[in-house]
Amino acid sequence: MPKRGLTAFAGRVAGAEQGKFTTRLIRWFVGQYAVDMSEARNPDIASYKSFNAFFTRPLKAGARPITEADFACPVDGAISQLGDIDDHHILQAKGHSFTTTALLGGDTALASQFRNGSFANVYLSPKDYHRIHMPCDGKLTSMTYVPGSLFSVNPTTARGVPGLFARNERVICIFESPEHGTFAMVLVGATIVGSMETIWHGLVKPKPANQMTQWTYADQNITLAKGDEMGRFLLGSTVIMLFRQHAIDLSADWAPEKLVRLGETMGNRPGF
Repeated sequence: MPKRGLTAFAGRVAGAEQGKFTTRLIRWFVGQYAVDMSEARNPDIASYKSFNAFFTRPLKAGARPITEADFACPVDGAISQLGDIDDHHILQAKGHSFTTTALLGGDTALASQFRNGSFANVYLSPKDYHRIHMPCDGKLTSMTYVPGSLFSVNPTTARGVPGLFARNERVICIFESPEHGTFAMVLVGATIVGSMETIWHGLVKPKPANQMTQWTYADQNITLAKGDEMGRFLLGSTVIMLFRQHAIDLSADWAPEKLVRLGETMGNRPGF
């Protein structure tokens, strides 16, 4: 199918304010995917003017307590893969891997900082909460938009498309933590994903379109605390986190395909 045309059409529908049609669409979606509206700050389906407003709905206070551990899960979703970065290779699925350099848009100097580090890849399904939060405290240093394909990122596709996450459109956010060093949060686009937003930039749509674009923030103090919102997907996708060597011991409870929730323990500094 024409992924870009389908995605553009879905984006127009999701952003439109069509009254009763929008309400019927949201009601169908809630029933189809068993969305738990009791967790939403506003559970009234009819009050959402657009599908995007519903899809990026905030949670009610206290719905996702943030762990006291060093690293918190940044999203609701399911773990695709996690573990050690093998030199500079990241496991995608059995028989498939991709490199940190490819994921990070060809930036070899940046990729070298994560050599033999750790990674975690979390997939957000349609029913999940779609705001993205910080796994730990961090100061933003740069953001890069990388154009690419729009393959689906569900587990079935991940098992079948080589280099999937390094081929899809993505937004790379680099943070510096005084306790944990440099870490990356990579927001990966997919089929039907309308757009990606960050709280400091808004909608990430560079002009001219389909051109790699970088923003640096050395002269700004954009500092976010663990658990703070950092971005959102307008229709869901995947977040990949990269950490430097010896920065994190991932939780023993985490494993591929396990469902996870925002705020739960993702890991701790080694030795803690």
